[in-house]
Amino acid sequence: MAGFTMELSEEQKEVRDWLHGFAAGVIRPAAAEWDEREETPWPVIQEAAKVGIYSLDFYAQQYFDPTGLGIPMAMEELFWGDAGIALSIVGTGLAAVGVLANGTEEQIGTWVPQMYGDVNDVKVAAFCSSEPDAGSDVASMRTRAVYDEARDEWVLDGTKTWATNGGIADVHVVVAVVDPELGSKGHASFIVPPGTPGLSQGQKFRKHGIRASHTAEVVLDGVRVPGSCLLGGKEKLDERLARAREKAEKGGERLKNAAMATFEASRPAVGAMAVGTARAAYEVALDYARTREQFGRPIIDNQGVAFQLADMRTAVDAARLLVWRASWMAVNGRPFTAAEGSMSKLFASETAKKVTAQAIQILGGNGYTREYPVERMHRDAAIYTIFEGTSEIQRLVIARTLAGMPIR
Repeated sequence: MAGFTMELSEEQKEVRDWLHGFAAGVIRPAAAEWDEREETPWPVIQEAAKVGIYSLDFYAQQYFDPTGLGIPMAMEELFWGDAGIALSIVGTGLAAVGVLANGTEEQIGTWVPQMYGDVNDVKVAAFCSSEPDAGSDVASMRTRAVYDEARDEWVLDGTKTWATNGGIADVHVVVAVVDPELGSKGHASFIVPPGTPGLSQGQKFRKHGIRASHTAEVVLDGVRVPGSCLLGGKEKLDERLARAREKAEKGGERLKNAAMATFEASRPAVGAMAVGTARAAYEVALDYARTREQFGRPIIDNQGVAFQLADMRTAVDAARLLVWRASWMAVNGRPFTAAEGSMSKLFASETAKKVTAQAIQILGGNGYTREYPVERMHRDAAIYTIFEGTSEIQRLVIARTLAGMPIR
């Protein structure tokens, strides 16, 4: 078990500086263009693939960092560059993690490489869980998967929404209901291979922020996938469902929700994204306050501006520390007895919204224009309090954890 330290190792510093260089030299100069175009920035993703950032190997190296700081450090630097482009680069990882967490070795070896493609032909993948009537309420999911035993195929029907890379992905990972009576315990995940009939892109969303990231509905109409596309395999699924039915009959184990536990462990990464955006806005505001003169002196000499910057920097650093604590706890198997994962995501998300708004205020009229990046950063920051569990859901999780109440 790695001891906690506030000092990054030399190797971690090298990775951080390398990522920062890519964010500053490649992502940020392209940010305004792809925000306006509202399209997937394929050239930037390809550049990330060329240098080794857009690859499973890179994320695996960061994930297995024994301090737990590899992933949050990477997310902060990439999202410091631009949230929309960064999400396009890391979005495939959501689907890859779904396979790594639930798939067999054969499934991992078969499908994860196809999610990324190669340097000359990059691909993306999509993780499809949310539905029009089931966002935070995963137990209300309606997409069904029915097993056709005669053909050893699963038939998927339903509509998914808010899917990053939905419809344009080569590989889709779809969460569906296999036993409605078991609620969230009756769900399973499926691989939908490239070109499978019946899968189509529904509405593509035109968003307030993170516009360079493709978000769309995914429609599943009689989609048939081989039995081998059930992540983990049918034998494992049948055993899990049998245990869930037995526990349901006894009226026990209702408090434990594996999906919630997974979200709790992954939320610090989203918090780190928010920290990156907040830090970027703070730095723009600080530089502007040092150089912008009013009444014969830099505006940072005015207490009203200086105190805002002090609060902004304090909040950004506090958010990072909460993210790092939760990340260290997760990798070292420390239980989140106070929902520390949700704490980090909640505070970092709210910080990003507040700091980016303060940055606009410090820049005044200039901050409200697209000539300066804080306007875009403010629009991007709004998503952090919504996706991967709204701020209200984070507070609910924290409160219920503290009270010893069930988290469903």
